Amino acid sequence: KKSEQELKDEEMELFTKYYMEWKGGKKSDNLSYANIPRFYYRLPAEDEVLLQKLREESRAVFLQRKSRELLDNEELQNLWFLLDKHQTSPMIGEEAMINYENFLKVGEKAGPKCKQFFTAKIFAKLLHNDPYGRISIMQFFNYVMRKG
Repeated sequence: KKSEQELKDEEMELFTKYYMEWKGGKKSDNLSYANIPRFYYRLPAEDEVLLQKLREESRAVFLQRKSRELLDNEELQNLWFLLDKHQTSPMIGEEAMINYENFLKVGEKAGPKCKQFFTAKIFAKLLHNDPYGRISIMQFFNYVMRKG
């Protein structure tokens, strides 16, 4: 059997161990913070040629991938043609409008690159005080031009 002093010492030792783990003094066995991805990397120094080349190459690949996602002139013309073809009457002055149903039809026909623009959220964002629940074709097209 342990003496009372030994029990108190053991209790204090356990208390200190658990307190330090909780407070962060000692690294615990649970290293969940190791799963957090690193989000900052320092820029390579001038003498780190390989790291500089790697950075340049990765940036070039990223920009190529992003440029492939952009709509080219032909795709923009096709989108404008489809929007114009599916406009919903009546016109407000000179402004062509489109309702949500036709908006979705254009989204299906426009192609895979355009799909990201044909969401309810974007339609709602561009919806203003139209009594028929439509958006301006020109406003939508300008939105695609800015975002795409």
